[in-house]
Amino acid sequence: MKAHPTAIIDPQARLACSVTIGPYSIIGKDVELGEGCEVMCHVVIQGPTRAGKENRFFPYASMGLDPQDMKYQGEETFLEIGDGNTFREFVTVHRGTAEGGVTRIGNHNLLMAYVHVAHDCRLGDHIIMANGASLAGHIEIGDHATVGPFCGIHQFTRIGAYSFLGAYTVVNKDILPYSKTTAPRPMMVLGANKLGLERRGLSPEDIAELEKAFRLLCRSKLNTTQALEEMKAQNLNSPHVRALMDFIRSSERGVAK
Repeated sequence: MKAHPTAIIDPQARLACSVTIGPYSIIGKDVELGEGCEVMCHVVIQGPTRAGKENRFFPYASMGLDPQDMKYQGEETFLEIGDGNTFREFVTVHRGTAEGGVTRIGNHNLLMAYVHVAHDCRLGDHIIMANGASLAGHIEIGDHATVGPFCGIHQFTRIGAYSFLGAYTVVNKDILPYSKTTAPRPMMVLGANKLGLERRGLSPEDIAELEKAFRLLCRSKLNTTQALEEMKAQNLNSPHVRALMDFIRSSERGVAK
């Protein structure tokens, strides 16, 4: 481990040999950092926090602090971070709330400056959160989702995999996987996230099926149940359309259309 002389590292922290700690950073008790992690200057990481390999923490990032939840009474809660994530300047990620609560960040995510991830959130892999995006508690974000700048996400909502949220979108319902959604007021789904899906390697046939599904769901006069029945009737049964339908059926808050 290579640490600047001004860094403060708790004796009970567990840091891999290749970890680097910059000036004035503070690493607390029960923090575990894997191989190749880079902690730049003025970063604060409190525990219990466990981070895997090759994570980068830019200046003034604040990780693993107590949750901003009035119910929190000092119980032992956790932050778990996978591999290859980037946390830019002033990012805040809080531990879970209630005994044993966990906030979990997956792998290879980019959280840009001033992003906030509250207690008990679950982020998958390859997610991009742009500057100032904020998550309330207990939010789930699927793999490859993009959350635009200054989006505000209501607690207990889900952001589906491969979806794209435009800037300033305020979300209070589940966001459909594969969708491109923005909220000029009221919030509306603009259809399949075609460009993003192409970039992620989905085939033209899969994208075409998703576009048909979104036309039925968001552009027809069918209600949600009727749209699902019509998707089945039209034999739209690619794995991605099935995932979209399963997401809708499992929604507890309703989905944005």
